[in-house]
Amino acid sequence: MDDDFGDDADFAAVIDTVEKTYTPKPSAPVHGSKKVQQPTPQALPNRPAPSSILVSPRQKGNPILNNVRSLPWEYSDIPADFVLGATTCALFLSLKYHRLHPEYIYNRIRSLGHKYNLRVLLTMVDIQNHEEPLKELSKTSMVNNLTLILSWSAQEAGRYLELYKSYEHASPTSIKAHQSTSYRDKLVEFVTTPRSINTTDATSLISAFGSIRAAVNASPEEIGIIPGWGEKKVQRWCATVNEPFRVRKAAKRGIGLPRGERSIGLTGQDSPLGEMAEEASAVQEPN
Repeated sequence: MDDDFGDDADFAAVIDTVEKTYTPKPSAPVHGSKKVQQPTPQALPNRPAPSSILVSPRQKGNPILNNVRSLPWEYSDIPADFVLGATTCALFLSLKYHRLHPEYIYNRIRSLGHKYNLRVLLTMVDIQNHEEPLKELSKTSMVNNLTLILSWSAQEAGRYLELYKSYEHASPTSIKAHQSTSYRDKLVEFVTTPRSINTTDATSLISAFGSIRAAVNASPEEIGIIPGWGEKKVQRWCATVNEPFRVRKAAKRGIGLPRGERSIGLTGQDSPLGEMAEEASAVQEPN
């Protein structure tokens, strides 16, 4: 049965002509093809943390929320009790509640998982006999990478939350202790190590004797004539520079210096530097 087009000789001739003139291009060999250049991935900026403290609905009615006044806070569905930054959270625990439900905090820590870098366990000390529970919580905090913070009032606990949130973007230098750079500053820092000796006392001591060596080897009578140096300061200074150089426990075990059991101080022939020099020379001597 003929199709709808019939036997058209002209149509068949056109088809033959197209098939003869069409020649597919050969595909290039794989080994000679150029590698596709992938675009370089760009790091997305970190998601900014909310400007307010996020509070879990579990903490509704907690009195510490009434003491968070300097920063805004809002309820949010979070695994922790408080979110204080992009990588900081806090769990709240009352020792009175912990005494009745000791398993509560362990379930909360387990549900927290490994989220957040800084995890604070804000503990309210509201019972009298708190030594044993705090020992237990200290051990638990160390094992589970928690920072244990104790508070004795709702005002103090609320202030801790505000401080953690306000220092979220603070640099470490804001809480880093001042490091002495000049020789004079280091000298004053060394002399003011004993209690009650201030910067003025250190300056007058160095001015009177000219060097640390002379000040260390000076007698109590010589130090006592310096203005501002009373009897208690002189006693504390002399006790500090003459106390044993080694730790007492190490001295009892016989660790350290092999020559005798005498007390090693900072003055006279028992100077630790002199004894250390003697040890070094003894080690270098041939048997």
